[in-house]
Amino acid sequence: MPPSIPVPQSDLKRSFIATLPLGIGMMAAIDEIIFHQILAWHHFFDWGTPAFSLLSDGLLHSGELIFFVLGFFMFADLRSRRRLDLTAAWAGFILGLGAFQLFDGIVDHKLLKLHQIRYVDNLWLYDLVWNAFGLLFIAAGILLYRRARAAARLETGR
Repeated sequence: MPPSIPVPQSDLKRSFIATLPLGIGMMAAIDEIIFHQILAWHHFFDWGTPAFSLLSDGLLHSGELIFFVLGFFMFADLRSRRRLDLTAAWAGFILGLGAFQLFDGIVDHKLLKLHQIRYVDNLWLYDLVWNAFGLLFIAAGILLYRRARAAARLETGR
């Protein structure tokens, strides 16, 4: 009888952490493409000249690409070692989407006042929707991660 080769266990925590930067980078890209470029509602830094505002969008784009590359290599490493847990990976990605959204809405928009979502008289509805979506993504990511942990406990019997 040939010796059995152990199948590697998936790594929930690393699967979750690996996809956080992918979610952050994705939401930064969505924000930049939709709100900065297509709708032209704001730039990353809305103070100063139009050239400075455009430069700030380029810096945001550079940052999102760094997050994409970091997340991609972490994800690819887990997948190549057959340690990827897809549910935990989705949880990290979704939580990353919400983390960027909420950070942008609270820190960039309100605390640092780098820009507003849109420059209109009645801004509270835009802020409410922006931050509510961030909270929804975070809650969905947390719930999905709990589901992955529960499934892993059932699988291992712990």
